[in-house]
Amino acid sequence: MVEPIRLTAPSDEATIRKLRAGDHVLINGTILTGRDAAHKRLCELIDAGKADQLPVKLEGQIIYFVGPTPARPGKVIGSAGPTTSSRMDSLSPKLIALGLRGMIGKGYRSDEVRQAMQQHGCVHLAALGGLGALLGKAIKGAKVLAYEELGTEAIRQLDVEDFPAIVAYDSHGENVYEAGVAAYRR
Repeated sequence: MVEPIRLTAPSDEATIRKLRAGDHVLINGTILTGRDAAHKRLCELIDAGKADQLPVKLEGQIIYFVGPTPARPGKVIGSAGPTTSSRMDSLSPKLIALGLRGMIGKGYRSDEVRQAMQQHGCVHLAALGGLGALLGKAIKGAKVLAYEELGTEAIRQLDVEDFPAIVAYDSHGENVYEAGVAAYRR
């Protein structure tokens, strides 16, 4: 078995471009959360020419598409399973163009998103759906940074330790979905 790659977040473009589809990673550091509503608000600011007024810095960041459940007493966070990534497809390219280096979710990404990832040096990481409680154990700290009124869809900073994911789409145009089907056909 191949050892997982330890990925520090935030990250830089050179590090992200070394990752290949199928690589197993353990993420350490801080990542952001954001789903549809938060992405929409960020993109409204970008479209209005106010990218300098975003409530979070996107350069180097990894965004986890998650709406965590409330934390139980004594816990940092509740269940934290991934949301379907394609829900952010119309919005992700704008964030990638501003230096977003990674996204974590589940499922396929559009051609437009994949092209933006190749152009700007970004990866899409897959986290396994249905394992929200287990993934939550890798989250050691959580705080709301923006859009608190959105509840679970607020933008949070998560402090993660050995958060497991797989590089589903790399910055070179490869992805595990096509590679997996091709290998199976052989």
